Amino acid sequence: MTVLQVADLSFGYGADKLFQGITFSLEHGQRAALVAPNGAGKSTLLRLVARELVPDTGSVVIRKGVRVAYFRQSHELHAAGTVLDAFLSGFSEVLELRHALTAAQHAAASGSEADLARLSDLTDRYHIAGGDDLERRVEIIAAHLGFRPADMDRPVSSLSGGERGRLQLGVVLAIEPDLLLLDEPTNHLDIETITWLEKHLAGLAGALLCVSHDRAFLDAVCPSTMELGHRSFRVYPLRYSDYAVAREEDLARERELAERQEAFVAKTEEFIRRNIAGQKTKQAQSRRKMLEKLDTVERPEDVWATAERVRFRFAPAPRSGDIALDARGLGASRGGRALFSGVDLLLRRGDRVGVVGPNGSGKSTLLKLLAGAGAPEDQGEVRRGTNLCQGYFDQHLGSLDPARTAVEEIRSVRADMNVDATRQYLSRFRFYGDDALRKVQGFSGGERSRLALAKLLLEPRNLLFLDEPTNHLDIPAAEILEEALTGFEGTVVLVSHDRRFLEGVTTRIVAVRDGQVDVYPGGFRDYRDHLEKLAADAAREEEAARAPAQGARGGRGAAPAAAPRDEARAAAGDRSGKPARAVRRSGSTMPPTGDAGDAAARRRAFESDKAAARAAERKRKRVKELEAEIAAGESQLAVMREELKKDPGGDWAKLAEAARKEQALAKRVDEAMAEWMALSEELGASATAGGGA
Repeated sequence: MTVLQVADLSFGYGADKLFQGITFSLEHGQRAALVAPNGAGKSTLLRLVARELVPDTGSVVIRKGVRVAYFRQSHELHAAGTVLDAFLSGFSEVLELRHALTAAQHAAASGSEADLARLSDLTDRYHIAGGDDLERRVEIIAAHLGFRPADMDRPVSSLSGGERGRLQLGVVLAIEPDLLLLDEPTNHLDIETITWLEKHLAGLAGALLCVSHDRAFLDAVCPSTMELGHRSFRVYPLRYSDYAVAREEDLARERELAERQEAFVAKTEEFIRRNIAGQKTKQAQSRRKMLEKLDTVERPEDVWATAERVRFRFAPAPRSGDIALDARGLGASRGGRALFSGVDLLLRRGDRVGVVGPNGSGKSTLLKLLAGAGAPEDQGEVRRGTNLCQGYFDQHLGSLDPARTAVEEIRSVRADMNVDATRQYLSRFRFYGDDALRKVQGFSGGERSRLALAKLLLEPRNLLFLDEPTNHLDIPAAEILEEALTGFEGTVVLVSHDRRFLEGVTTRIVAVRDGQVDVYPGGFRDYRDHLEKLAADAAREEEAARAPAQGARGGRGAAPAAAPRDEARAAAGDRSGKPARAVRRSGSTMPPTGDAGDAAARRRAFESDKAAARAAERKRKRVKELEAEIAAGESQLAVMREELKKDPGGDWAKLAEAARKEQALAKRVDEAMAEWMALSEELGASATAGGGA
């Protein structure tokens, strides 16, 4: 079933056309990526599909009755009230009933018959309208997006920019639309949340049109790719990585065809010129008529060609010492919450270290401590090596002055460069013509990121600290930066949620989670493979241990054994009550040891970690079972409540029995939901899902 049909669409500002002749359709269940460089008009096309803009020509037809949800890159969240109100804002009837029910609950405190009757009536109406089921679904989505139960009563006005973005994403997902439009949904999401979002969207029943610069995300979510150009629109039934290969083959074939036609036309015109007045006049005239009727094959449009002109080249820098940084006992707290403590990290020249972890875990704080920009109350010492030239890229782009032009920003670092030299330098970062004279406040996110990188690379650096450097960069710019960093001879410490970027750049990974900082040798792919192997081993051990444990309980009716985590802690001599780590700390962060007793202690600690990993895996599996149980229960409740709405035909006893069964099932679903929430809290809002890194 076709839910969206776009035909011959064109749009521009004045005489400048962004795109023209766009034609495509989306079927129910189809998921497509919309790709193009920054400035090509991807967000504009989404706004046209959402009917927020009127096209110059062409039409956008959405099937009647189709629910449309649109996640904007700008995070324009207009909802008021609490976080839960915002999540329910797509369901006006339920939201109104909920507010009325809350007021009735307060009024019922008087004990009057009228108030109690109104409370009973509103409770039934809210129940029948599906309010309870909707709240449960919203709570599950909210938990995955980092909102705890206590956050649901927070006013929307108190949320940060990142929280508002995650809330807006949750709002559109809660609607379960037939047509979902997503504009950069992974911006400011951590890796675990992106992974959950991929799985959620893969099970989407409706159609999806997604704009993103996250290559791994596009590969996982969208089996189809659409390329938006100024005068072309290509559709490939391929994921992004395969599309990138196929389009190069298509462009090469189309260029060859155009070149062959150009050669043929040139040869024919030369024949006409030589023979139009000679003995072969008729042949020349015939060939002229043939050329007039010939359909011209235009050279193909390469939409990425301009985007690939950006050049991130590092200025030659002096060689640093073999040891770049030696950090001892680093610790930090923010807002009364300890982020990490006792962190030891040794950085050698040439290391490219990726810092990963959930949002709010302290990645940027650790980066600042290593760069010497921590708060006065932070703990630890960072010894710096010799001959270091340091540079820092701030994800908030605080180094840019909105009131300056791009030329002025560059000359604030290099006053010796004249305007012409500065504009020539900026052209390496895709600032052409008058772009270099525009004020920063009018720049897009991608333009600001490129300008900040241009400032950073202006001077020699052999030690770089990069906080989310690929945010707002389009795919070619991110790939070119990746190549530049891979060939960089200095030392790099970077924070990123871009998995493909981390895979291409890093040689070591520092994982920050739940107050722990662990160091893994090898790049991000090795780190990810290690966590997957750990989870698989824990699952196998759990499966092997389950059968005899169940037999023992069934045969003797024995009491349940002590929790593995508690046993492991006892074996390791741990009486602190802190959760054990499922992954050992690497040698670079392990305290120095030297005798057999220490070796035995490390062995006990390792066994403790394995037991803790198994306990965490059991909880994760139980969470998945509860999610399935809740979903099945809610589906059954919906059927039962539809039956309760029907006329009983005078059989009131049957109606009463059906109501009793409905209430019993609702209670079981509520209990499952309570258990799910408790386990989710214990797992730290899925923070342990990555293997306890």
